[in-house]
Amino acid sequence: MYELLIVDDEANSRNMLASCFPWNEQGFHVCGQKDNGREAIEFLKEQTVHVILTDISMPDMDGIELAKMVSELTGFRPTVVFLSAYDNFKYAQNAIRYGVRYYVLKPTNFSELKEIFGTIKKELDLKYNIAPDHNPSHCSDEIIKKTLAYCIQNYREGSLASLAESLYLNPSYLSQLIKMKTSKTFSDILNEARMKQAALLLKDPDTKIYNISNMIGYVNPNNFARAFKAYWGITPTEYRNHEK
Repeated sequence: MYELLIVDDEANSRNMLASCFPWNEQGFHVCGQKDNGREAIEFLKEQTVHVILTDISMPDMDGIELAKMVSELTGFRPTVVFLSAYDNFKYAQNAIRYGVRYYVLKPTNFSELKEIFGTIKKELDLKYNIAPDHNPSHCSDEIIKKTLAYCIQNYREGSLASLAESLYLNPSYLSQLIKMKTSKTFSDILNEARMKQAALLLKDPDTKIYNISNMIGYVNPNNFARAFKAYWGITPTEYRNHEK
């Protein structure tokens, strides 16, 4: 399921939206409910959210400011849907300014919600290369495959942040997913790719070990030698001599 965050300072409205609408049939899971935009922004730091359904008029931080902050996020940005009791042209103008394309009026019309979130799901499916009717919750294995491929291709300068950005995922969420599915950290997987590449390069006797160190992302050859021994159990020189 795609993750949906509902933001509304009216508890009854929020609870009704979360519990009365068949989100699972639309391909969404309500991952949280928040009272205002500030709480929503804090939630985004810890949890991957694909869509934010937010009221506009709220205390502390309203929906307009929330949409503005979401539009300024680097990497993955959740889709924002405005929810308001006011059919106000100024709100609509601000919505367009911050990339909000969907505006739902209260009282909420469920058929309108179904149409809007059906469109959003199709957009997310395209973004994640998910075939129609495919359950997004099944794509965690695909994410791990992409992680392994990324580390093999980017062993020299790869980073969790750049991988997460390419996958439209929160780095913290991606890190937890990798650990859960592989029992390894991202750094472990990247280091493994580096050490295997180093072993291949050591087979060429004409390539200097300090050059190999730099080629796989180590500025300091001593650090490379320690990491290599920790992984293979012998030093790069011993490995090369053994290959001979």
